[in-house]
Amino acid sequence: MARFLIVEARFYAALNDMLVNGARAALKAAGHKADVITVPGALEIPAAISLADATGDYDGYVAIGVVIRGETYHFEIVAGESARGIMAMTMDGLAIGNGILTVENEAQAIVRADPAQKDKGGEAAKAALALYELREKFGA
Repeated sequence: MARFLIVEARFYAALNDMLVNGARAALKAAGHKADVITVPGALEIPAAISLADATGDYDGYVAIGVVIRGETYHFEIVAGESARGIMAMTMDGLAIGNGILTVENEAQAIVRADPAQKDKGGEAAKAALALYELREKFGA
């Protein structure tokens, strides 16, 4: 049994609840444990994962958040930089599933977050599980 950390940027509570529930369900179905921590925004997710990984307490991570396009360039920065930070850590061998939604509006976010619809939280957890299993297979 592995231990995973779900790191959520809790900006949209109802959407995050759906994403976290999907991630928890996928990890539980695979027989693993999950803890959840909350950070202020999506930009803080990579730093939180890095800090948690330094403890050696976790085998994998699931990044959860929602970034909805607004009227400014901020959307591109948050979406791009959070993804870049997560990708850099996966290239270093961390098992991370990226469940940060980057959408145009709340309606798109609901469809993607809802476990009964697209279940992107569950998909992110399954991606983390797949990377964890590959790391175990290759002995990394």
